[in-house]
Formats: sequence, structure tokens, C-alpha cells
Amino acid sequence: MRLFAALWPPPDAARELERAVDALKGLPGADALRWTQPESWHFTLSFYGEVDDEKRADLTTRLARAAGRAPGPVPARLAGGGRFGDRALWAGLHMADADREALKKLAAATTAAGRRAGLLPPDEHPSFRPHLTLARAKGRRTTDLRPYVAQLEPFHGSSWTARELLLVCSVPPRSGVPGEQPRYEPLERWPLGP
Repeated sequence: MRLFAALWPPPDAARELERAVDALKGLPGADALRWTQPESWHFTLSFYGEVDDEKRADLTTRLARAAGRAPGPVPARLAGGGRFGDRALWAGLHMADADREALKKLAAATTAAGRRAGLLPPDEHPSFRPHLTLARAKGRRTTDLRPYVAQLEPFHGSSWTARELLLVCSVPPRSGVPGEQPRYEPLERWPLGP
């Protein structure tokens, strides 16, 4: 199983963002992008790759511990956006500095859980930038994403609270239809905080 730890925005927050994304799809060049589906929108904290059942059990125990050690639920708001070069467009999170720091610590704890479960190299310390992927360039193509980022900039969704850490399985597409995307299935959920 391909697993990752994530936070999931609530349906109301996703619907607000979906309306903003629908407007982006009318921009020139939007057909050169592979748009992600709102039901799959999430914030990846740590990616573990292929995990066997034995290591999954160990990871599950460690993630439950990491969630319980978190200071508590994290207030957030979907806002603005950015890009990774001309390959990926994303929406961001607006939050207070203390909440951003708590989220960074939670991401570090999920990465540490993966290291201790033997899923990540001991020196793995990726930088964490909370983002929700909206679209990727198709194939080897690149697209000027600056107009999309500029249109996303004024977007500020309603406040919501991340209350649980999820262990998610990425199920690859099986139909062979070009552009089909993986499906994400939450396997475990833990409340954030003691």
C-alpha cells in the first residue's frame, strides 16, 4: 500500500475553494492542466510510499502517539495559492503563526514516525510547506501558472479546524484511461491533542 499522513479540509471549505477553482478553469491554457478532484483535496504531512502490513502496524502506533502529543486541533483557512515552477498549482493555508508552528511540528512528528517505523531514511528531514494540489501540467508539458496564482491570491475561505490526523492509502487508477487519478482512502483517524 502507498501511504501518507494528511489533514483533510471539511466539505464546506472544499466547496468554497471549488468555486474559485472553477473560475480558474476558464483561463487560457487550463486544458493543459490535469485538475485534481475536490474529494481528494488534502494536505500531505508525510509521504511513506509502499508499506507492508508489519510496518503499517508500527507506523499506526507511532502516528497515534504523534496525534495525541499534538497541542490540539489546528484552526486554519484555505487562502491564496502558489506554484511549484510551471508543473503544479496549489492552494495555501492562512493561519496564525502559533498554529503554523504547531502544524510544522505535527508534520515533523509524522516524518519521525515514518523514520522510526523504518519507512524513511534516518536523515530524511523534508521541509514542510502546507499546500493543497489543485492541478498539474499534463505529461512533460509546462504551463505558465502565474495567471492562476494571481487569480487565486484574493481567495480567502471560511475558517475551519483540523481536528484529526489521517493515515491515507493512495489507490492507483486501474482503468488505463489517460488522466485518471489515484483515489485516496483514509485508513485510520486520530484526534489531535490529548
